[in-house]
Amino acid sequence: MTLTPALLEELELLNMFNLNTTQQGIKIHHHDADPAKIAAGVRLHAKGMITQADGGYLTPLGQQTAEHAQTLVLLLEGKVK
Repeated sequence: MTLTPALLEELELLNMFNLNTTQQGIKIHHHDADPAKIAAGVRLHAKGMITQADGGYLTPLGQQTAEHAQTLVLLLEGKVK
């Protein structure tokens, strides 16, 4: 399995979500966002992980995926033992 730039963008976007609440989403502003970030949002929405192509909230699948993604980052940073 290769970590492509597109996959890394999706992981980065998932890591932006606050997992401590389901009431806080994100917004990808198309007028000033990086095109790669916009495309990642569209892909995550198509995969059923976020509620809107320009961000929104995590779906149940997105919540689970973001939890795994954020845990992976913490493990790789050596912040979880």
